[in-house]
Amino acid sequence: MRAAVCPEYGPPEVVRIEARPSVPLADGHVRVRAAAAAVNFPDVLVIADRYQVSVPPPFVPGSEYAGVVEEVAEDVTSFAVGDRVTGTGIVGAFAEEVVAPARSLTRIPDGVGDHAAAAFGVAHRTAYHTLRSVALVEPGDEVIVLGAGGGVGLAAVQLAVTLGATVTAVASSAEKLDVAASYGATRLVNHRERDLRATLRTAVPEGAQAVVDPVGGELSEAALRSLRRGGRFVTVGFASGTIPRIPLNLVLVKGVRLQGFQFQDLDREEFRRNEKELEDLLASERVVPHIGAVFPLSETVEALRQVADGKAVGKVLIDPTR
Repeated sequence: MRAAVCPEYGPPEVVRIEARPSVPLADGHVRVRAAAAAVNFPDVLVIADRYQVSVPPPFVPGSEYAGVVEEVAEDVTSFAVGDRVTGTGIVGAFAEEVVAPARSLTRIPDGVGDHAAAAFGVAHRTAYHTLRSVALVEPGDEVIVLGAGGGVGLAAVQLAVTLGATVTAVASSAEKLDVAASYGATRLVNHRERDLRATLRTAVPEGAQAVVDPVGGELSEAALRSLRRGGRFVTVGFASGTIPRIPLNLVLVKGVRLQGFQFQDLDREEFRRNEKELEDLLASERVVPHIGAVFPLSETVEALRQVADGKAVGKVLIDPTR
């Protein structure tokens, strides 16, 4: 099979396309013929050895994919050959086939295409669990989304609107803001053209109930200051590459909550509820992931570079069938 391989840590340009033998099928595992894989910012971090989990090279990067089951281990009864599935993991997705534990796979709802299924998992699950269980967004809330043109940010815009919130989208270009507006954001802020703190004060004069921040860096403090008393600031990641230094006196004086999002911190029943609601949103096409670019497997470096440089709008996919 062909696969993208990271032979050593470094920038996206270290990745090479190689022919590799198929991985033997162990107990509890399934072989999936990949139809699409999504590129996420953590993939860039794993390749650079800057993620919280270190994977020794050489390895096949990629954390999210969709495809068709080709083979199942004898002890696997939950899937059969021909099933359409999507899956996530730390690595392994940027290849023509993926061998993964059966427990890491989910059936793709009828009527949902491979590209949409691959693009939906990580970003939309992160955004929805953040909004529902951490930011506690309710109908009528004011929500500010940083990085509103990226994978998680744009998903947060879509899903917050679906939950009945009024969304202020903050992004770095007119193109990204136009896309955010097309998914329901009502206030648009280009932080490279205007002072973010002053603009948010004008846009949301009474303050927001929630901020979703997948970016970090210098934007975080301005967004935190825009919360009303008792508001909730949720940090999801640091796509800017800079971890912000938050003045904690703001948390004290404004009485706001500052929290991080991790899947393992979720209540089990809330997790199941959220997953079912997300599945229904995808199956009914009430929420459709925005796919900004699709690259063949041979152009994996270009796909990673687009995400690394913050130029992606929505999701970037790799299609190994091309």
